Amino acid sequence: MYELDAAATHAINGLAERSAAVDFLMIWVSVIGIPLLVLAVAGQWWRQTDRPHTRHVLVAAGLSFLLGLALNQFILLFVHRMRPYDGGITHLLIERSGDFSFPSDHATATFAIAATFLLHGMRRLGCGFLAAALLVTFSRVYLGTHYASDALGGALTGVVAAAVVRSVFWEGTRADRFITDIL
Repeated sequence: MYELDAAATHAINGLAERSAAVDFLMIWVSVIGIPLLVLAVAGQWWRQTDRPHTRHVLVAAGLSFLLGLALNQFILLFVHRMRPYDGGITHLLIERSGDFSFPSDHATATFAIAATFLLHGMRRLGCGFLAAALLVTFSRVYLGTHYASDALGGALTGVVAAAVVRSVFWEGTRADRFITDIL
């Protein structure tokens, strides 16, 4: 299985350094992708259509984002996978990371947001966030900082976090109304 993962990772990273414009775009997506997604989510707070539901989904997205990253920290206590550039699998286009490779925090964060919107029936926004999540996640492998399976593991962690939040943070509860009525 490792050979397949390494080959997929090497193939994606092998696309790098063929076009300076694409390399720049992938670096930009990797660096600014999560902050832009967070701003896009936060900007929905003042949306006029179905305001209580929208605000519930926004709070759920934030909770999913945080839970996903917390799950990653728990996983990192047990899984100490070196980065693919340390193993000679990829050529790194950005600065080295100081932590372990599995799972990808970028994939977790972006997929937690996308999954939250999709699980709450906001398909149009959810599909837009999913496209952004796929691009951000792809960029991390393209840049050589993650194995393909790190990205898949991060995506799975994000989806699990969104599903957990969906199952425990219910719309219309007193806590939900208190939070969503702010502002």
